[in-house]
Amino acid sequence: MTSLKAVEGLDTLTRSLAQRTPEQLAALLSRHAEPLARKPAPTQLRGLAGALWSYETLHHLVLHLDHPRLQVLATAARISQDRAARAAPGPAAPAPGADHQSLMAHRLSFPHLATAPVPPEDVYAALGATPPGPARTAAETALRSLCDDGLAALTEDGTLVVPPRVPQLLAAHDLGPFTPAAPRPASGGTPPATARPGIRSAVVTPAALHDESRAAAATLAATVDRLLSSLATQPAALRKSGGLAVREIRRLAGAAGATEPQTRLLLDLTLAAGLIALTRTPAGITALPTGAYDDWLTRPPGERLAPLLTAWSALWAVPTHTPFGETATALVRGEDRYAPALRHALLAALAAVPLGAGSPLPPQAPGPEDGAGTTLQSLLRAAAWYRPLAVTGQPTAADRAVHTLHEAAYLGLTAHGTLTPLGHALRTDPQALDEPLRDLLPPLLEQAHFQADLTAVVPGRPAAALAGLLAAAADRESEGHAVTWRFTPASVRRALDAGHTAHSLRDDLTAASATGALPQPLDYLIQDTARTHGRMRVLPTACCIRSDDTALIGELAAHRALRDLGLRAIAPTVLVSGRPPAATLEALRAAGYAPTLESDTGTTTVERLPTHRTKTPAAPRGTGAPLALAQRLLGLPAGAPHTTEAGSP
Repeated sequence: MTSLKAVEGLDTLTRSLAQRTPEQLAALLSRHAEPLARKPAPTQLRGLAGALWSYETLHHLVLHLDHPRLQVLATAARISQDRAARAAPGPAAPAPGADHQSLMAHRLSFPHLATAPVPPEDVYAALGATPPGPARTAAETALRSLCDDGLAALTEDGTLVVPPRVPQLLAAHDLGPFTPAAPRPASGGTPPATARPGIRSAVVTPAALHDESRAAAATLAATVDRLLSSLATQPAALRKSGGLAVREIRRLAGAAGATEPQTRLLLDLTLAAGLIALTRTPAGITALPTGAYDDWLTRPPGERLAPLLTAWSALWAVPTHTPFGETATALVRGEDRYAPALRHALLAALAAVPLGAGSPLPPQAPGPEDGAGTTLQSLLRAAAWYRPLAVTGQPTAADRAVHTLHEAAYLGLTAHGTLTPLGHALRTDPQALDEPLRDLLPPLLEQAHFQADLTAVVPGRPAAALAGLLAAAADRESEGHAVTWRFTPASVRRALDAGHTAHSLRDDLTAASATGALPQPLDYLIQDTARTHGRMRVLPTACCIRSDDTALIGELAAHRALRDLGLRAIAPTVLVSGRPPAATLEALRAAGYAPTLESDTGTTTVERLPTHRTKTPAAPRGTGAPLALAQRLLGLPAGAPHTTEAGSP
């Protein structure tokens, strides 16, 4: 009888799903895409109903319920369970000392799986939300939302049916009294004790909030660019036990110009966004860019950041947080299913903070007795209303929340204790970030300003082609809003080694000049360097050095700094080296000469830094997949209009 009641509950949900339009059902599938993706794709509406009310899916979904929805669901489930237990009581508990079979038989009884329909008025009465007012409005809104999300269903007579597993999920949680509105975090407007008397703190304006978010976004874009460029040149090897070693994280942090926690965060985000992947090689597992990275390089700055921020909102980890006793690492599969709900709760709580009333970021380990700790606890109390199960009673919730707040500030989502416009956009729709990011990051610059002191200045973010050209022929000197490169004989020689000629290099730099011309000192530097470049050639066969300048050959043979090469003349224009071509080239360049590498066919060999790529991970389902699945479940041909009117959800 009890099992029949549970089946009737699924029948009610199935009928509710069948009354939806394809668009409504597709929206449901999209909202629950992550937990449903862990199960086989349903082929019938009954299968979808069973997947929605399975224990694993419910465990994921209830984490993302706010206080009113969780209270309505838990109260309805409790009332339903009590009524079902009275209607179909299970066997009495075995007496003390009973045999194992009796204990197991009692444990396997199923009265707790009953689903007795509950009138919504009974739920409102249990919550103290019977009379009209804010509590009643909040409870009714929560009930509609639960029905929309398939976590509850209404029968033909208007009674409510909820998943029978809910009491098991929520038995250990004290939800407290019903609170219809979210509490606001404590104001951070009190000036700190260290402030000088008579000096007013800076007023926070929308422009200041926008500027801080723009600066963070620009820094983030440049840092990710350098990090991926470093991985493309030298892939990072993972430990046998999994994750990156500390020395690899430090190397990448130095290349990216970021701290080690920030580097761990960016590595996990680029992995989640599909820009890098873990590839097994004979030497072990390495992390290196995917083919999607090449496409990413061609995008405007805003479009580059969008997939990273979207990945952060759903990441099952707090990458900058390392639990006590564990070693900090990166590129390890996240197991913190509470992290996305905690992020949403914190962003939602900060969204309610008025401009100018926010508090500064708390330190990494705030004490309960200091002001920062008090403000953090107030923020957590407000956040607990938005996602109770992800905040209340969770171990190290305060520590994980602090690191989450610092990550949000680093990503440009928060500033001055409140959400930036970018943070509001991410909270509203993580898939629609292109427009707010376009406002923050201007288009990439295609030209540079070349100056007489042999520098090139780009007053903004350079495009990939411009950055590649300048990096090939000059050394980067500064970062920030304006990027500076400096030309030296060695840097120009590097460009010539990579295949440029004096003529092609001068033409490319002139095309990239904002004034359409190059300063005379830079033109002279290119000509002088090219004049000596290639006067000698290193042969890979037997490592010979040849030059038409016999005096130069004699000079090299007698050069003290080149004694380790064991140079000896075999002809007036040819020397033989005892070292391999790479070592010979390095020694000659260190001595101030400008050789080029020549193949055994007599042609000049172009030297280029190696780049590495791996396969791009399989792309997620397209935006049309939920709608197509919804049409199949409803028995409609693809693209057919749904003529049946939607009933109550």
